[in-house]
Amino acid sequence: MNIEHDSDRGSRNDSMPDGSALDDRTRWALRDLRRDTAPGRDLWPQIAARIATGAPVMDPGRTTWRSPRRLAPLALAASLLLAVGVAWQFWPPRQSATQPAARLIQAEAHAMTREYAAALREVETSAPAAASSQQSALRELDRSAAQIRTALARDPDARFLLERLRHTYSLRLALTQRAALS
Repeated sequence: MNIEHDSDRGSRNDSMPDGSALDDRTRWALRDLRRDTAPGRDLWPQIAARIATGAPVMDPGRTTWRSPRRLAPLALAASLLLAVGVAWQFWPPRQSATQPAARLIQAEAHAMTREYAAALREVETSAPAAASSQQSALRELDRSAAQIRTALARDPDARFLLERLRHTYSLRLALTQRAALS
């Protein structure tokens, strides 16, 4: 085979179709790509013999990674995974069996907070201000109650948080009453 190169004809085409110039390294790399190589042996006699005998041209025992036999299990697994993923995404959300209990706990916590606030106002109006040593304890109890209410908002099913809130409110009222009597 005789392929005539641009460099053999004496004309150099150093530009791309868009008009940009090629650098030397790219030009030499492209020239290396144009070299023809002959196969190590002539393959046509073997192919012609197999065609004449009716034998398959490709070895039937040899399967490549692209053969349908090897890709079928992967395609089936991918399809199954896709179907499960789509079904999972469109599945309606499960209703919690404890949802009514959570609403009840939230309602009880709000009612307890309102009752506590009313009782605290009543005690504080009838008594003088607490001593400064008790003020820090009262602030800490108020901060704890706020944290418990925040935790109840995040986890409305937590019955133990409602009990902790009740205990914190009763401690706060008892401390306020003690301060009022002293």
